[in-house]
Amino acid sequence: MMKHSLQLEVFKAQKHIIWPQLQGPRPQPCQAEEAQEQPSSGTRGHSRSPQHPRQTPHLPLLPGKMLLATFKLCAGSSYRHVRSMKGLQQQAVLAIGQELNRRALGGPAPAAWINQVRRRGSLLGSQLEDPLYSDQELAYIQQGEEAMQRALGILKDQEGWKKESRQANGDEVLSKVIPDVGKVFRLEVVVDQPMERLYEELVERMEAMGEWNPNVKEIKVLQKIGKDTVITHELAAEVAGNLVGPRDFVSVRCTKRRGSMCVLAGMATLYEEMPQQKGVIRAEHGPTCMVLRPLAGSPSRTKLTWLLSIDLKGWLPKTIINQVLSQTQVDFANHLRKRLESCPALEARC
Repeated sequence: MMKHSLQLEVFKAQKHIIWPQLQGPRPQPCQAEEAQEQPSSGTRGHSRSPQHPRQTPHLPLLPGKMLLATFKLCAGSSYRHVRSMKGLQQQAVLAIGQELNRRALGGPAPAAWINQVRRRGSLLGSQLEDPLYSDQELAYIQQGEEAMQRALGILKDQEGWKKESRQANGDEVLSKVIPDVGKVFRLEVVVDQPMERLYEELVERMEAMGEWNPNVKEIKVLQKIGKDTVITHELAAEVAGNLVGPRDFVSVRCTKRRGSMCVLAGMATLYEEMPQQKGVIRAEHGPTCMVLRPLAGSPSRTKLTWLLSIDLKGWLPKTIINQVLSQTQVDFANHLRKRLESCPALEARC
């Protein structure tokens, strides 16, 4: 029933909006028909004055805003419950777009409202090619983007960072206490590899991280949403003489490029298909991120900044937690360099 009513709207849009405006006025009824429809001068009620004969509607009676509203109605873009009806959307866009294009190519220059509708139609037409997401998928996308914004906001504030350690090669770990987040750690390193190579290893080969990082037992992509968002399950290895037992993480991860900078961000999320595992403590990430950018003056080298925020859960002294997390970042940088030097690069994209 809903489908038929929307198809009727498409037909009305073509018949009563596009046709009169783009094909010219409709043929006027003959004088005999007009005479029959004209009421006598003595008729009361809804009479029509002879000085004002009925006319075919023109543009002022159907302004651009009305056409835009009807166009959105026909395309289903204003109604959430019909957004999945691709065929109907394409039918509406095609019908209106063809008429607008024919008018623009075959007649005088289109008016401003026609250009506006053509731009809206082109935008909606491109959106029809994109996958449609469920409410849960949209929530994951939004959560990943929020994690990225929050993590970048923490990194942007340069005040209050305390040095935890500095290695002979210049690798540095800083820390800071953030309200409502807790203590976060910041790794600053320079890697003698181009940014594309790091992106390849950290994103495109994410599931292979357990092969070269002994702190990670396994990473598995549970779901991919679009081109920028994934849900992952990470099983961490036991560290610190089994003082920190096995932990796992379920996270939403978002990857974006901003100019010459790549940002890989994430935080803990809920995923029904990956419940808590027996004998493993479910820890939580976030917000966390890695920022990759070419080193100034040396584009073949990469500046890597890693913001780490983890709640390991369980009953662990803060001194042990801080020591473990700080050392985890230092070890990560060393293992990453070895991996990049020993493993050949794929065709990377960033």
